[in-house]
Amino acid sequence: MTGSDYGGPRTPEGEVWLDISRLLYRVFRGKITGIDRVEIAYAEQLLDAVPEQARFVAYDYWRGSFRAMPRAPARVLVREIGPAWRAGDMAGVSRRALQGLLRSIFTAPALPRYRGGARPTYINVSNHPLHLVDRVGRMTARTGAVFIPLVHDLIPLEMPEYVPPAWVGHHRARLRTIAAHADGIISNSESTTLALRKHIPRLPIATIALGTRILTAPAAMAPGSAYFVMLGTIEPRKNHLLLLHIWRRLVREYGIGAPDLHIVGRRGWENEQIVDILERCGDIAGHVHEHGMVGDGELAGILAGARALLMPSFAEGYGLPIVEALAMGVPVLCSDLGAHREIGKGVPEFLDPLDGPAWMRMIMDYVPPQSAARAAQKARLAGWRAPAWSEHMAAVLDFAARVEPRRPAVQSNWSRMMLATSVSSTQAMKPASTVSAVASQRTG
Repeated sequence: MTGSDYGGPRTPEGEVWLDISRLLYRVFRGKITGIDRVEIAYAEQLLDAVPEQARFVAYDYWRGSFRAMPRAPARVLVREIGPAWRAGDMAGVSRRALQGLLRSIFTAPALPRYRGGARPTYINVSNHPLHLVDRVGRMTARTGAVFIPLVHDLIPLEMPEYVPPAWVGHHRARLRTIAAHADGIISNSESTTLALRKHIPRLPIATIALGTRILTAPAAMAPGSAYFVMLGTIEPRKNHLLLLHIWRRLVREYGIGAPDLHIVGRRGWENEQIVDILERCGDIAGHVHEHGMVGDGELAGILAGARALLMPSFAEGYGLPIVEALAMGVPVLCSDLGAHREIGKGVPEFLDPLDGPAWMRMIMDYVPPQSAARAAQKARLAGWRAPAWSEHMAAVLDFAARVEPRRPAVQSNWSRMMLATSVSSTQAMKPASTVSAVASQRTG
């Protein structure tokens, strides 16, 4: 099922709640990852698409319940995060995110009980509190919310060797929550959808490619030589070791004529070998540059002058760096994965992530200013189009509006009492022949 399978676009009738639990925490710490950037885009797009219905919620771990963030401060914060991150200045926004966290703990009210009428839609992009199966179930039952999560990948279950052990249990719990309580699922790729179907075969799934914000830079980084970029958290799954071994050989063979490699991304987990090479290998010193986490503006400046983005991952649910690079007109060399082929649409060079000699040859083919291989990919790029976030959000809202809730909404005792009072008053005022019709309208 895709966003285009439904006909004309629709939007939900009730409020649309976006869970920003993880985003508040990550912004407070000043550490934004790919998932956080997707959540930022969702928040911005909801305010643009359905400003009157958009509402931000967060899970309060102190009291063990979901809270409704104060509308005005939450909206201001959401509008500030993206520009601050792109400018590389998160200090002020981080302070306000901490205030948002404290509000969610001490002053934010609980989400309202369902009292009839249009049901709210609860969208969760980060999956942050979804390991709490019972808490999510109680929230959806209490509020009557239609629950639609975004699933990025199933790597912790399908390839547990690439993630910290604790993640496997967390991911399994999240899938249990989704299987038990979700009304529909958003998937970022057909590869993720196929993996989901093995675990959750019956729920409706909308496969909707993530949108792209085209990165813009005031000026490209001035390179000392031809260079390539690798973007992503430094962890075994991203396959940094392959490139570091290649670069050691390139420097030994070509000396100062070897290209440079710029590594962008924070240091993750189980990366001791990678860090040892980065910090202790004299051969690559001066040719491999580690940038850590950077804002979008600085990232755009690094990418703009690159001969290509390199992405030799062993597993991906999507591959946002590929889309961002192609959207900037930067060629891509990536591992031959289903998700990469799906988003690349035949434009990148696809390589076996274990075939070091093939990667080395292709990298050197892309170094010369008149590289025929690079020119051919640039020509293919002319027919590639980056998906827009506005299109993604329109498809998400359309899917949410058309999903059939799995369970009837349970009204509160107060709502049922008011309904009974209303029906009793109607019975007293109307002829007997109309009473049954009124009752059926109220309870149908």
